[in-house]
Formats: sequence, C-alpha cells, structure tokens
Amino acid sequence: MSDTSSLNELARFVGQSSLTTNDTVAHGATVAAMARRLQPRRSVGELLGAVLALSARTRRMLLPPAEIDLDVFTPKGGRAVRIVMPHRQA
Repeated sequence: MSDTSSLNELARFVGQSSLTTNDTVAHGATVAAMARRLQPRRSVGELLGAVLALSARTRRMLLPPAEIDLDVFTPKGGRAVRIVMPHRQA
C-alpha cells in the first residue's frame, strides 16, 4: 500500500503557486515578497544600540579630552594609590 497523499498535495501546491504564472508583474511581486521575508529583520533594540554607539563615538571625537586628578591617601597621610596614564594627543 502506498501513500500518495503527500505527492498529491505537492502537485496541487506547485499548480497553485504564483511563481508558475505567465504574468510577469505577479511573478515579480511574488519574488520580491519572498526576498523581503528572507532579509534579516532588525529589532528596535538593535537599531537603538547602533544609534547610541554612533552618538557616543561622535561625542568623543568632538569634545575635548577630559582630565582627572585622583589622589587617594591612607589614614596616616601617605599616598595610597598612584595612577599614571599616558597623555593622549588630540
């Protein structure tokens, strides 16, 4: 006993597909719709992350570099921490 219901469904599907039409406008619309569905979708979070990253990068490039002086002393008055960072030239 052979089950041909899957083959029958496939034959009906191919016959009903809008890709088999001779109408070039309908064929083009179908292919364009398939291509749109295959493209990766960006979430709002991904787009917002990209905008924030570009904004921060632009701000760092435009603003003058910040200088921070940090002195940390022990309770007895001695220097507890010394941090030396290279001076970046803008």
